[in-house]
Amino acid sequence: MDAPLSTQAAWYRTERDNGTFRLIVGGEWVRGEARRLDPVLRALDVGRDAKAVFDCGAIERLDTVGAWLLLRTKRSLERRGVAVEPVNVDPKYRALVHTIDHDCRAPPVSPPPPPTVVRRLERIGRGFSHTLYQGYGLLGFFGLIVFETVATVMQPRRLRVAALVRQMEETGLNATPIVGLLSLLIGVVFAYQGSDQLSRFGADVFTVNLLGVGVLRELGGLMAAIIAAGRSGSAFAAQIGTMKLSEEIDAIQVSGFNVVEVLILPRLLGIVLTLPLLTFYSNIMGLIGGAATCYLDLGITIPAFLHQLREAVVGWTFWVGVIKAPVFAFIIGLVGCYHGFAAERNAGSVGRHTTQAVVESIFLVIAADAVFSVLFSKLGI
Repeated sequence: MDAPLSTQAAWYRTERDNGTFRLIVGGEWVRGEARRLDPVLRALDVGRDAKAVFDCGAIERLDTVGAWLLLRTKRSLERRGVAVEPVNVDPKYRALVHTIDHDCRAPPVSPPPPPTVVRRLERIGRGFSHTLYQGYGLLGFFGLIVFETVATVMQPRRLRVAALVRQMEETGLNATPIVGLLSLLIGVVFAYQGSDQLSRFGADVFTVNLLGVGVLRELGGLMAAIIAAGRSGSAFAAQIGTMKLSEEIDAIQVSGFNVVEVLILPRLLGIVLTLPLLTFYSNIMGLIGGAATCYLDLGITIPAFLHQLREAVVGWTFWVGVIKAPVFAFIIGLVGCYHGFAAERNAGSVGRHTTQAVVESIFLVIAADAVFSVLFSKLGI
């Protein structure tokens, strides 16, 4: 039998009784005693006893290090084939011992294996499969929207005019400051870069042609659509996702209202009606920025600018950008609302789907713009 080391510091003694090894501990099993206790616990000899009991009733203080020493000793005896009863401590320390014991028993976290060709292909395949699943869900959501839109056209009273006007204000009127500022700056940059290249060939005046065609056909509508995707698309996903998180959508359905009519159609129609107007506004601001650059940098007066612009903008040049705007708006509204309903009932999912709504809508808008460019080129427009 070992005698106690002290009355206040951590101490232990051992007893043997009919094949049972008893480790009796007491005092303050804290971090400061670890250096002294560690070697003696490692050298603990249980002899041929097949069973061990830890008597911790005399422990006055116990911290994480002390509990870890006891549990490490317990696991060491178990590896030698000794059956050790669970460490029984004062109730106020049981949660600490249980937590440390659980963490110690958890399998070690191994570093991820180095990437191989098979794993890279598996990752690509998983991403492609997820993309197909997203496309399938988006296509089904598109069908639902078309069905409800036709039903609303057949019964116009179902349209919520107040909500529609509110969404037009949010997606259109409130977006004019940022759209105007960015379009003005884009016009300045586009005109300056164009004049810098054309001036080498003595064709400064054709900067107006480049600016007019580029802004009216592509940049004006594309800038308005990208800004709308960042503002309105993310807002649609965040608002609907938050309503799903707070169970407001469930309340709407239980009340007997059509969720598509209440939440989706006003947002979708609002952005479809306002984005062409934002595109027109973006075109005007881009041309104003370009005209200011041409006047200050090239000395092209405003009358001369307008005369050259009238010669450059012919046929469908203006209408090409306006025609694409409703399609871009429909894509933005569709993707934003879809990801709002696809969000799960937690804040992390709402944030993740809001980000995905912005990224996917911008990608689809640019892809649609590329399709329009090829189509108009083939049609000679």
